[in-house]
Amino acid sequence: MKWIAVNTYEEISEVAANIFSKQIQEKPNSVLGLATGGSPVGMYKELVARHQAGRLSFKDVQTFNLDEYVGLEQASPASYWTFMHENLFNFVDILTENIHLPNGKSEDLAAECVAYDGRIEEAGGIDLQLLGIGVNGHIGFNEPGTPFDATTNIVELTESTRTENAVYFDNLSEVPTHAITMGIQSIMKAKEIVLIAFGEKKLDAIEKLKSGHVTEDFPASQLLNHPNVTIIYGGTN
Repeated sequence: MKWIAVNTYEEISEVAANIFSKQIQEKPNSVLGLATGGSPVGMYKELVARHQAGRLSFKDVQTFNLDEYVGLEQASPASYWTFMHENLFNFVDILTENIHLPNGKSEDLAAECVAYDGRIEEAGGIDLQLLGIGVNGHIGFNEPGTPFDATTNIVELTESTRTENAVYFDNLSEVPTHAITMGIQSIMKAKEIVLIAFGEKKLDAIEKLKSGHVTEDFPASQLLNHPNVTIIYGGTN
């Protein structure tokens, strides 16, 4: 595991963008695993700037997002589909058919979970996976107690996670109670993983990760068993 400590959010965004840019440049048809939330916004802006400057093309890239809320319409302002389009996809040359997110409105959610893992396998697996980390150590929406062998699945969100994500809704009551997420086993299949974390609350989780104790009570700890992980972290709130 490689640790990169920086001082500002802008540095985290640039370092992460450098890794993703290199991946795309070296393998134009890369399969990328992407994340949502506040942490990756700066990185996405940097990737958009590089594309608009003619330095980066997404035309052969495929993307698979970690998760989506259950029950939200795709076009909902708070959906992760909308987030990804407003922060990245609308501004680069990625093909619509190469964009993949779990379908939280599927009539058969269990079948959608199996199918999503299948689509990743059909694409050749994820070359480079982006992660954030929750204050309770969740990655994707894999909350504490999630089995390490879990594949893509439906999870009930903890109150701490719902509260953390309430900033994207009008009030807490509107935050969905469930999400569909890549499981920890699904995440661990990625060839390379980059985790970004900024701010005092996230640094507490990073320090816990640094302790080296692997436990299902702290989902991110399973990353310690992956052969190619980079952690980019720093800053205070």
